[in-house]
Amino acid sequence: MHNARAVAPLLAALLLATSPLAAQAQRSTPMALPISSTIPAAQDVPYPGTMGLDIDATDVARGVYRVTQTIPVRPGASDFVLLLPQWLPGNHSPTGNAALINDLRFTANGKPLAWRRDPVDVYAFHVAIPDSAREVTARFVHTSPLQSSEGRITMTREMLNLQWEKMSLYPAGFYVRQIKVKPTVKFPEGWTVFTALDGRSTKGSTVSWAATEYDALVDSPVFAGKHAVRTDIGHGVWMDAIADKPELLAIAPNRMQTYRNLTDEALALFGARHFDHYDFLLALTDRMGSIGLEHHRSSENQYEPRDWIEWDKMDWDHNVIPHEFVHSWNGKYRRPADLWTPDYRTPMQDSLLWVYEGQTQFWGYVLAARSGVQNKQTVLDMFAAAAATYSEGQPGRGWRSVEDTTNDPIINRRRPVPYTSLTRSEDYYTEGALVWLEADQVIRQGTRGARGLDDFARAFFGMRDGDWGELTYDFDEVVRTLNAVYPYDWATFLTTRIKTPGQPAPLAGIEQAGYRLVWKDKPNSYDEGRYGNVKSTNLAYSLGLSLDGDGKVTGVRWDSPAFDAGLVTGSQIIAINEVAYSADEIKSAITAAKGGKEPLRLIVKRGDSVRTVPVDWHGGLRYPWLEKTTKGEAGLDRLLAPKVRK
Repeated sequence: MHNARAVAPLLAALLLATSPLAAQAQRSTPMALPISSTIPAAQDVPYPGTMGLDIDATDVARGVYRVTQTIPVRPGASDFVLLLPQWLPGNHSPTGNAALINDLRFTANGKPLAWRRDPVDVYAFHVAIPDSAREVTARFVHTSPLQSSEGRITMTREMLNLQWEKMSLYPAGFYVRQIKVKPTVKFPEGWTVFTALDGRSTKGSTVSWAATEYDALVDSPVFAGKHAVRTDIGHGVWMDAIADKPELLAIAPNRMQTYRNLTDEALALFGARHFDHYDFLLALTDRMGSIGLEHHRSSENQYEPRDWIEWDKMDWDHNVIPHEFVHSWNGKYRRPADLWTPDYRTPMQDSLLWVYEGQTQFWGYVLAARSGVQNKQTVLDMFAAAAATYSEGQPGRGWRSVEDTTNDPIINRRRPVPYTSLTRSEDYYTEGALVWLEADQVIRQGTRGARGLDDFARAFFGMRDGDWGELTYDFDEVVRTLNAVYPYDWATFLTTRIKTPGQPAPLAGIEQAGYRLVWKDKPNSYDEGRYGNVKSTNLAYSLGLSLDGDGKVTGVRWDSPAFDAGLVTGSQIIAINEVAYSADEIKSAITAAKGGKEPLRLIVKRGDSVRTVPVDWHGGLRYPWLEKTTKGEAGLDRLLAPKVRK
């Protein structure tokens, strides 16, 4: 038997320890450690010496780039910090992938050096260097993703896309335009190499280029491939194409002529050029990853493999070329002041992407039609697809402005979300284009056709012919230039449409240009092509969902009939009205239910659950089109008509 007198004090202590007061008294309260940066800010002074960058890109079977880089050590350097680019131009976000840099080792004077990754900025490497060191050698491998689930594939057994910023380091504390580098790459035997870099020399399969500024190197990627062709399209502009198979390069001469027309039309539009030469780097592939990325003197572009040999069928896929070409003027030469950065560590601010990307989207559409790179009808259909997105079924417009969507490259980076119509996405592209179409029509109507957005493009992007640098701008300069073209309350116009949520659908430009958005029971050519290419069934404007080839739901429009019925992404439709699912069957069922009263009955599998889901929709199939509202030539017809006559 326990001694009661001994147990009593223990019980009292236990009760005290479990009381609220005791629990509060024993709650630990740590204090935050100060976060201090030891990485020097970028200064606009020359870095001493020239870096050497040697890359072995021959291991195409395993998708490996082997890198050896020599970096001069500036005299008196006590803390040698090297940076991997993080905030990447054209990505508008911190998309540098440090995880693909592996087996990293540093040496000096033939001896290994200790290094550590910065605990706050994980893209920075602190290297311990001896006083005798005059240069540091870095050796590492960059591994291309081998499957799309690992990231964008940049190397296949037929081609590669070498992006220097993904596999090079640079010294901290300097503007990247003040750092010199001399690049050398060894390619697979017999491959053809394309880039905008100057001063090329070749020895066997090894190619070197003249020393250049680090920012110019990053802005000059490489396409190389086993099957390749280069075509002069005039004005110092070249079409450099690589393909999965040689027969995919057999473009008809009249189709190649459309790219020559594009060059003519772009130079006529802007009235100046901000490059000494320009290379369209084009990959006709479904093996290497998709890309459309702008550079000052080149662009990275991907087409579906058969785009050139099935030109008309693939017309929907051709817009990346005119879009990225426009960026040489809009984005690379004229750049928002808050987006321009002195290095690839300084965060970018994207508030003016509705100019950078939105007006590029607009001119990409217009120049595609003017040049014949795309049919006029395809371009009208692209405008229709954009207008439909905002005309109905996007409740996100009620709470989120176009300007706020310019943050999407940073906060989302094009990752899938459950309800895009509620969250919105990078709408500064296509809604921006529709706002610029309205601006064009305001100018044309106000000047009785004497002026248009062409005049703004020439004044804003076409200044300083021959300047190959970067010229920054802000919102006020955009407004001033518009007012110089046509006096109007442009500040209010743009503030209302771009910076203010809850605005009407941006259809005014289409309507003022003599067209209107209408709905038909079959897809327009653009939607038919892009959805058919990935075997997707788009029912966004009827049931309110999209489906892959197996009937799996890939998107649901917020507040749509499908949403109200509880359908979500990832669920799979296995039957419609007791008939096994197929794309044709669900479209036939929607058509048959038009004007009726009985709901569609879908058998839906979600996880291990199968249930019957009634969907109440009787409006039939609906797809967006533009329909002309005037007789004869409308304003949009004039906008899309060629300006350079042959």
